[in-house]
Amino acid sequence: MLSRLFAPKVKVSAHCDLPCGVYDPAQARIEAESVKAVQEKYQANEDPHFRARATVIKEQRAELAKHHISVLWSDYFKPPHFEKYPELHQLINDTLKALSAAKGSTDPKTGEKALELIAEVDRIFWETKKA
Repeated sequence: MLSRLFAPKVKVSAHCDLPCGVYDPAQARIEAESVKAVQEKYQANEDPHFRARATVIKEQRAELAKHHISVLWSDYFKPPHFEKYPELHQLINDTLKALSAAKGSTDPKTGEKALELIAEVDRIFWETKKA
């Protein structure tokens, strides 16, 4: 009798355990912009202490950007998205690899490449939000 009393009355499903709309590639973009900006500042400054601090910050920001892209891939994008955008898995992989390259480099071109790929993830993300 108690089990019937406390049994769920309505079954629901959701794609995540948080309210919809909490995902946004802008988080990754902001971190990646920081990576590129630090790379540019690194190139413009010869001070070894500045460069050491810049390297640490760049690596932290790149790791945060990778985290945000990974969360989109694992928590936001679902099978219907991958069906509609078959390039999405490869795009996410390429974006994560580009962020790893930027993390390990002081060349702003690597930061720019990561930003270009994040822009493509962003485009697809917003198309899925309209659907």
